[in-house]
Amino acid sequence: MASAASAPPTPNNLKRIVAASLIGTTIEWYDFFLYGSAAALVFNKLFFPDSDPLVGTLLSFLTYAVGFAARPLGALVFGHYGDRLGRKKLLVLSLLLMGGATFAIGLLPTHATVGTAAPVLLTVLRLVQGFALGGEWGGAVLLVSEHGDARRRGFWASWPQTGAPAGQLLATGVLSLLTAVLSDTAFGSWGWRIPFLLSGVLVIVGLWIRLSVDESPVFKKALAQAEARKEREGAAEKLPVVSVLRHHWRDVLVAMGARMAENISYYVITAFILVYATTSAGVSKQTALNSVLIASAVHFAVIPAWGALSDRVGRRPVYLLGAVGVGAWMFPFFSLVDTGGFGNLVLAVTVGLVLHGAMYAPQAAFFSEMFATRMRYSGASIGAQFASVAAGAPAPLIATALLADYGTSTPIALYVIAAAVLTVVAVGVAQETRHRDLADVEPATTPAAETGSAAHSPAADARTV
Repeated sequence: MASAASAPPTPNNLKRIVAASLIGTTIEWYDFFLYGSAAALVFNKLFFPDSDPLVGTLLSFLTYAVGFAARPLGALVFGHYGDRLGRKKLLVLSLLLMGGATFAIGLLPTHATVGTAAPVLLTVLRLVQGFALGGEWGGAVLLVSEHGDARRRGFWASWPQTGAPAGQLLATGVLSLLTAVLSDTAFGSWGWRIPFLLSGVLVIVGLWIRLSVDESPVFKKALAQAEARKEREGAAEKLPVVSVLRHHWRDVLVAMGARMAENISYYVITAFILVYATTSAGVSKQTALNSVLIASAVHFAVIPAWGALSDRVGRRPVYLLGAVGVGAWMFPFFSLVDTGGFGNLVLAVTVGLVLHGAMYAPQAAFFSEMFATRMRYSGASIGAQFASVAAGAPAPLIATALLADYGTSTPIALYVIAAAVLTVVAVGVAQETRHRDLADVEPATTPAAETGSAAHSPAADARTV
């Protein structure tokens, strides 16, 4: 029988929680993707003007990658305090940090005004963005996962995941509109600042909604039991990260491997494509942006459908379908882009993102179900964000460098395929998690629970503090 903590909340309450998580992740991904698009389109000229155009793009993407370097630190800090203090408080802080850094980028002087100080300031703000995003994802998906109906956890937890395509849609849409109505000179001079400054308005809306929701009942129950155990036994809890590495290190490795194809393919399909399509396929910036805009709308729509499917057939089958599909699609993807036709470009990006969604949608529930409540924020965040350093961070850089060295898309396609193989292996050795009860917060007593064995028994599924 489900515990009170795991009882489904009222529909209105759950929708408000989903909305709070979704709007926060949308804003944070808007900020993050806005930088990526600007890095591909204008930052090479504004902040690295003394470089060769392709080298300038590489340097621009390098500052883009710096944001990923800060995400593991954000995962550790936010994960620790999120497991100790609660999910809600840390989500408010992450939103303020991300929004403030993005707004400040819109006010930055360029290289023409302050010289080398400009890229330095840009890099610092990028680090703040990455730190905030490293803490945002875990808290947002846990807030929904721990509130939601266990039978439909994959569906409800997939909604914060739609914040990525929603943020991409919003960022690309604003940039597309500005490039359509402004001349290249006006956009490069002042128009690029507008999307960054708009972040300030979005943060106010996000805070208003996010402050209105309650803390996770599963977390509150786990916290109360941990405090009672501490009073009874007189022993302090171990640090969440220590518990994760002791009991869940295999799960962390599985999560990192699962992220490889998902993360790399996404940034190749949405960020690097803006470079490839405009330089190698002769497509205009407007056309490239519009293709990503249309595909992101479809991506947004299919993620909840993939999440719902994972509730019916399991997290692993849906995830594996996405990994295999993305790998198989890479050569057709670049062949379609090389034609230069708008319809083919839209088809290439849309199919790629639909397949990506099969990995991204169940990821929230899948990772949440791997870890115990009092170490769940840390475990899910560490697994997701440490992988991003090796996956998403260098993906545009590696793809751009491969294009510069070989002048063809073949090595880039092979790069994504290799990531897909790694993800298939990681998810293939993982255990199915969809039947686990997140409200099981009592320590398990089985040997598997103590050793963190990947071969879970039903009792081991309740591994906790």
